[in-house]
Amino acid sequence: MSAPLHDHASAAPVLEVRDLITTFDTDGGRLTAVDGVSFQVRRGRTLGIVGESGCGKSVTAFSIMRLLPQPMGRIQGGRILFDGLDLATAPAEKMLQIRGGRIGMIFQEPMTALNPVHTIGRQLSEVFLLHRTQDKRAALEMSVEILRKVGIPSPEVRVGEYPHQLSGGMRQRVVIAMALACKPDLVIADEPTTALDVTIQAQILELMQELQDEMGMAIILITHDLGVIAEMCDDVVVMYAGQVAEMGTVERIFNAPAHPYTRGLLESIPRLEHERKTRLKIIEGMVPSLADMPAGCRFQNRCPYRTEICNRAPALETVGTDHQAACHRWRELPSFNA
Repeated sequence: MSAPLHDHASAAPVLEVRDLITTFDTDGGRLTAVDGVSFQVRRGRTLGIVGESGCGKSVTAFSIMRLLPQPMGRIQGGRILFDGLDLATAPAEKMLQIRGGRIGMIFQEPMTALNPVHTIGRQLSEVFLLHRTQDKRAALEMSVEILRKVGIPSPEVRVGEYPHQLSGGMRQRVVIAMALACKPDLVIADEPTTALDVTIQAQILELMQELQDEMGMAIILITHDLGVIAEMCDDVVVMYAGQVAEMGTVERIFNAPAHPYTRGLLESIPRLEHERKTRLKIIEGMVPSLADMPAGCRFQNRCPYRTEICNRAPALETVGTDHQAACHRWRELPSFNA
């Protein structure tokens, strides 16, 4: 079993994922999208999950929420422990209580998360009616208040409007309001700013930090943007081809990355001090297909440090305090200078 991030005594885990395996049944057979993933997120902290498209980030999130597409997707193994309850095997009725109540989710594209034929007020009220109150008037008042909290002007007017009448940034604020409506213990944000322009991105991320400071919730932030990770996160899980390549505190990951894949991601970030004519480094090759995973280390076909030992699958090894990497050769790599 791969070990989760070190548990600080000052912050107990809100969620602990242990050896999660998620598969999809396709015409070509059963494919494993998440393969033995373990991590934990602690109260009041933000855990970033980063990696290229197709690495299993979003599938991990949808596994936690039990929102995998049916009947193809299924949790094949492992445990998802939330307040003593294993979400991987929890009854559907229990998941209805937890989902939206104690665990909120912010989706990547707000127009797919919001129903276009219902007003903002009705959609928010449904959350409160399901988890907080039976009084429709009270639910509407709560909806106005949460819209005000997430910075939407004239919330009394906005509750009567439809999603298409709001800007992209406003719609994302509504989705955040829905995720935070019941003051959850955990919020999962799946690429929450990808569809927004840079200015609105910054506003949304700042809003999430302010609400976290105020409410004390834990956040799992899924993104491919290392700049967002550096700005928002306390801890980081780097995923590659359905597995954890490296994890640790944001300081350790950015200042002393131990896995060649993490190094490649960091070296591909544009920096102001680089000369304009200097070409950015890239990671050669492509993420392997789920249907054709290489034996041994899954990154070996793209790794500049590969040797014969990489034909064996590496386990997560302790690199330092709050820092682990799945690489046979991490001790031998040159010092990192991004």
